[in-house]
Amino acid sequence: MPQSSHPNLLVGLESRDDAGVFRLSDDQALVQTLDFFTPIVDDPYAYGAIAAANALSDVYAMGGKPLTVLNIACFDPDAAPAEVWANVLLGAYDKTSEAGAVVLGGHSVIDDEPKFGMSVTGMVNPNQMFANTNAKVGDRIYLTKPLGTGIVSTAIKFEGCTSEQAQTAIDSMMMLNKDACEVGLKHGVRCATDITGFGLVGHLYNIARASEVAIEIDASALPIFPGIEEMVAAGYLTGGSAKNRAFVSDACSIDPSVPNWLIQVCFDPQSSGGLALFSSGEIEGYPCVGRVVEGDVAISVV
Repeated sequence: MPQSSHPNLLVGLESRDDAGVFRLSDDQALVQTLDFFTPIVDDPYAYGAIAAANALSDVYAMGGKPLTVLNIACFDPDAAPAEVWANVLLGAYDKTSEAGAVVLGGHSVIDDEPKFGMSVTGMVNPNQMFANTNAKVGDRIYLTKPLGTGIVSTAIKFEGCTSEQAQTAIDSMMMLNKDACEVGLKHGVRCATDITGFGLVGHLYNIARASEVAIEIDASALPIFPGIEEMVAAGYLTGGSAKNRAFVSDACSIDPSVPNWLIQVCFDPQSSGGLALFSSGEIEGYPCVGRVVEGDVAISVV
């Protein structure tokens, strides 16, 4: 696909960042993104809220503020009562309102397999935005949410986790990355990404490529949802995990001392995951899970 070229295009396809950024003035730029997926939880309200938080997250991952959204809805109106689809939309509306953004409308099509998400437009100051090209040797990486939503979501489908374990993950997926973004701006962060479908290793690899650096992940420091080790042992893995591992291929090395279940967490595709904030200084309140080190483009898990 040809790449667009324009003097005001600040972030486009070439760096594989979380959203596109187009400059309007010296201190204002548009941030634009879209994201949608099939249901990952049974409750329609929670599904809508998670899908909204996930789409809004890409704006926060650029250091921006969401302004407007358009819904993307693919439903079969005969597959469930109208109240089910209404609750999906309500969950998304409430989460959008919490973000301080406005639902302008959207588009729906009839589809046998439900899908829902949003196109989001936000604003960012180009002089303060996060970009995955800005990682520097010596930066430490802080993660703002626990990992393992793909594993938990799979376990939920097969009744392989407790209701408490499921709700903990659902609450995390429904949580906006608004506060994490504000913390990053306060600490002068200039590089960040949200951890979603490519998993922790995949998203950090995109930063390593864009910034031409090496990244080291400390597996023992990763925040993880309760019960993940047992869920992995029971086989509750996603197909996306293997694809994510194939995506990074030989660019990722794993220390033999890292247990298999923890390796699975590193590649687990996340829904509405947290932000990975790159900072030269300490960020209190979030665990430091890795660092940018000298070397060729690579990811190592130790």
